[in-house]
This record gives sequence, structure tokens and C-alpha cells, in this order.
Amino acid sequence: MKLSDFKKQLGSTQELTFTLPNGSLVPIHFHVTEVGQVTKHFIDCGGTIRNEKVVNFQLWEANDFDHRLAPQRLKDIISLSESKLGLEDAEIEVEYQSETIGKYGLDFDGKNFVLTNQFTACLANDKCGIPAEKLKVSLSDLQNTTKNACTPGGKCC
Repeated sequence: MKLSDFKKQLGSTQELTFTLPNGSLVPIHFHVTEVGQVTKHFIDCGGTIRNEKVVNFQLWEANDFDHRLAPQRLKDIISLSESKLGLEDAEIEVEYQSETIGKYGLDFDGKNFVLTNQFTACLANDKCGIPAEKLKVSLSDLQNTTKNACTPGGKCC
């Protein structure tokens, strides 16, 4: 989800809730401790130099169980971040503590913001030598589609 989409959804949301990929909710007393833009400048395994930018939110919870972040307050934090940091309208990545700091994508299900799993991938499949995944077919499923094809014992080969 891009920042502009998130802000639009915030405008129609009464309560700010985030759902983890396993379906459980981030405790409602969470804080957004960081809003920023993260730039990753790197070279992939095929030698291509890349530059990626994401808007980053860090969610954190403490033992202040009466804390509730209102959607308008988060909009104000984002607005301040846009003016002071020059945030771009980039995809949002959310950091949230589990066994380690997890990084999630973001979606909206009509009621809750949903943290989505992210996965690693090779960005240079054509250059780094990883073979394409082969289709697994059972030999018994193969059918001869050519009338003049050789058959065992047919003496054509």
C-alpha cells in the first residue's frame, strides 16, 4: 500500500487497528514510534545497481495500556514527516517486534490495516545461474500427440 492510499483509508477509519498475518491484532495500545523514508542502494547478484525507497512505520507497544493512537493523530504525524523529511508516495513497510524485528507490507481489509508477509527473491534470475523451476510431470500422464511418432518396437528409429 502506498502512503497516499494509507492516508485515504485513515480518513475513513474511526479506530486504528493493525492485524498480523496470523490474524491476531497488534495490541490496541501500540505507538507509532517512527515514520520515515528508508533508501536502500545496493547491487544485486547480477551486477545491477538498484535504488529502492519505502516509507517506514515502526509500531511499538509498551505497558501503557490506556494509550490509543487516533487516526487523525497519525495523519498529523505523517503530515509533519512529509513536510520535514520530504516523504515520497512510496510503498509502506511496517516494522513490528516479534521474535526479532519483523518487516511487513501493508494492506487494508475494509476495517483493519493488515500487515502482510514479505519474501526475499533473486532480482537477477537471468544472470545468476539459478535454473528455472521445472514442471513436474508424471510419465504416465504424457500422451503421444503425433501420429507418425516412433514407438517401441516400431523399427522407425
